[in-house]
Amino acid sequence: MSANSRLTTAVHALCWIELARRRGEPALSSERVAASLRSHPVLVRRCLGELKSAGLVGSSRGPGAGWQLTRPAEQVTLLDVHRAVDDQPLFGLHPHEPNLECPVGSGIRPVLGELYGDIAGEVERRLAAQTVRDVLERTLARTTAAVTPGRLRDRDHAAGAGGAAASPGPGAG
Repeated sequence: MSANSRLTTAVHALCWIELARRRGEPALSSERVAASLRSHPVLVRRCLGELKSAGLVGSSRGPGAGWQLTRPAEQVTLLDVHRAVDDQPLFGLHPHEPNLECPVGSGIRPVLGELYGDIAGEVERRLAAQTVRDVLERTLARTTAAVTPGRLRDRDHAAGAGGAAASPGPGAG
């Protein structure tokens, strides 16, 4: 069973868009976002489309076109993002009715349903307490501590994106 990375992809994209805004770029193209994710722009557009449907991002066309947050990053919770990109329950019960003549099969569904509900509630509570701004601030603090000044430049992001510059703004890091 593999983990779902849709929330991670969406939060990464939103943090990158917010960082660009802070550095004077009001919008980022799908290609620029994809370069940071080292992903294909079509996959990124799909994710951003879900965020747009949820009202978390908007897009524009023409010169300076791209994606932007529709409200301040401190008002976008990770729960908002999670609900936008993944509406599936965290845990699922049996895909079919278990054997009700079995002592385990006859009682496990309500027990696990209650347990999973409690866990999902805690996850939602934790996601609601964190914003895109919080994640970006923690990420920048970690990045600043982990890399030498000037290391993150356009060329570093471009390496995985077919040469498309991904770093927002002049001298951006």
